[in-house]
Amino acid sequence: MKNFLAVDTSAEYMTVIACKEGAAHTVFEPACAMQHSVRLMDAVDEALQRAGLSPRACECFCAVTGPGSFTGIRIGISCAKGFAAACGAPTLGVTAFRLAAYTAEGKVLAALPAGRGSYYVCGFFEGKEVLAPACVGEEELKNLAREYAVYSAYELPVPHTRIDPAAGLLGCALSARPQDCGELGAVYVRRSQAEERA
Repeated sequence: MKNFLAVDTSAEYMTVIACKEGAAHTVFEPACAMQHSVRLMDAVDEALQRAGLSPRACECFCAVTGPGSFTGIRIGISCAKGFAAACGAPTLGVTAFRLAAYTAEGKVLAALPAGRGSYYVCGFFEGKEVLAPACVGEEELKNLAREYAVYSAYELPVPHTRIDPAAGLLGCALSARPQDCGELGAVYVRRSQAEERA
């Protein structure tokens, strides 16, 4: 893909990328927790203007589908779906796991905090998923870190490579093929806190 709009509102940070003919213009806010719905459309406008890209010129609209913030995931997906419906373009979903493991080689574990001492993990080998997404405790994360090289955009209690989430999103979108596009669906891995209390 050379012309696209990609958003990531799944975490405390926010990423918006407008790419025209392979030249990317990124708006990244490292601390945007609870403000995605307020900041997103301004960031989209800024990125599109800097790129000189109109929504109708986009080949696809991409969103990070999770796991992460339940509300944040829905905001990003709704944004991509809204633009796609208005412009008659396809959507592309990228998981936070794929984003984290995008440049990694060999046996890789993408990991991110899930709250309450838990972590979301997914294992890859040469780009193919070999360990299904799961929510694990700290001890299990440490056990997995003995088997996998760990990649994350966050601080973790195990040795890991810190990744740039904006670069990961850009790489995933640029390398996507038309057949990778499809219906956007949230990746939650576990139930929300409200559901667990019910």
